Amino acid sequence: MIRFAHSEYLLALAVLPVLAVLYFWALASRRRAMERFGNRELLMQLVPTAGRRKGAIKFIILFTALAFLVLGIANPQIGTKLEEVKREGVDLFIALDVSNSMKSEDIKPNRLEAAKREISLLLDKLQNDRIGLIVFAGDSYLQLPLTTDYGAARLFVSTIDVDVVPVPGTAIGSAIKLAMKSFVQGEKKHKALVIITDGENHEDDAVAAAKDAVAEGIVVHTIGMGLPEGAPIPMYQNNVQVGFMKDNEGNTVITKLDEVALQQIAEAGGGKFVRASNQVNELDALFKEIQGMEKKEFGAKVFTEYEDRYQFVLAFVLILLVGEFFISERKNLWFEKMKAIVTKPFSIRQQPPAES
Repeated sequence: MIRFAHSEYLLALAVLPVLAVLYFWALASRRRAMERFGNRELLMQLVPTAGRRKGAIKFIILFTALAFLVLGIANPQIGTKLEEVKREGVDLFIALDVSNSMKSEDIKPNRLEAAKREISLLLDKLQNDRIGLIVFAGDSYLQLPLTTDYGAARLFVSTIDVDVVPVPGTAIGSAIKLAMKSFVQGEKKHKALVIITDGENHEDDAVAAAKDAVAEGIVVHTIGMGLPEGAPIPMYQNNVQVGFMKDNEGNTVITKLDEVALQQIAEAGGGKFVRASNQVNELDALFKEIQGMEKKEFGAKVFTEYEDRYQFVLAFVLILLVGEFFISERKNLWFEKMKAIVTKPFSIRQQPPAES
């Protein structure tokens, strides 16, 4: 299997078609200029050392060298075999609140972005654990099943916003129930759920759902995003803030962290409650709790023994550049003379005999 260690550099290949278009445009412009000056064939005879095809050959070589240079920088790697690697870890789901109140800015830059930052920091610390992602507001959705692909998890986290769940509200219990269904069934341990929310639950009984989760061997932790004094909920139109959310009486809605509710959920779920702040280490305590859990062994099929192959690609690029350097755009007069000597007898032989 072939992969690229730095696949983001492959985006530079998009420049190559632009260079090709510019080259052919320059050739066409040069041809039109020569035609305005005089007969093109006659002009080429007046400049016998000007090569017609060598310029195109040099461009093709440079074009190819540039393409392979990009591939070399991206560092192609070859995995020699597929093996099942045994790992030990826990299964962890993160349930992220994406309701409108998570846009409040009492936690900078706002509650949702701070939560995504915390998740990214957690991903940096995980090694063999499997992680999944649930988003919820008035309803819950499985965003990412359990996986050890932390790169994919980061990608999914980066795309989350408040509009990914169309149903408004905050249904924490719904997220807990979805996590219970998404874990491997039949196991009564090795499972943890981290709920990141401001705690304003309006839809269901989250405490009862947490108790049900404990019965299934799931430890439920909560992280409270926001401050007790609260903050207004900004409203946006075309990515521009146009004011704050108001109630039916025209008063600005203030959303506050429901710390008591989140403490009750964590207590019912056998986990811990952590209140977020403008620091960046709230998940450290929970990470220690998760790492202290009993691990389970599971297998994952992966390509092993990936080896770098960039050196071969760059060596080919060097050969192309050296070859291009020694190709002159001028005609080789010695070669042209030899060509004329070789072809002259044939041209004489083909002449018709003179009439008497």
